[in-house]
Amino acid sequence: MEVKHKKQDKSGKFYIEIDGEQKAEMTYRFQSDDVIDINHTEVDASLSGQGVGYKLIDAAVAFMRENNLKAVASCSYAQHVFKKKQEDYRDIIYDKNS
Repeated sequence: MEVKHKKQDKSGKFYIEIDGEQKAEMTYRFQSDDVIDINHTEVDASLSGQGVGYKLIDAAVAFMRENNLKAVASCSYAQHVFKKKQEDYRDIIYDKNS
């Protein structure tokens, strides 16, 4: 299951297509040149329980690390994952107090 990435000017998404149909996505918007807001995650019910949401987050984290970006999460799913795996993602989570 391949996670694809599409970036536009100030926004983008990580997504999974199956048989040409998008079945999962995680969207983001740039808040500044080096901070993105993960604002939405959605996974089709047919992929439930397969860790697809984590795959989308992991792809986004790899992208952020490659591009020296930080993230905030207005998406409740991303907030949950960042909190649960805060040690693994400490380097990309934006802290406004830093």
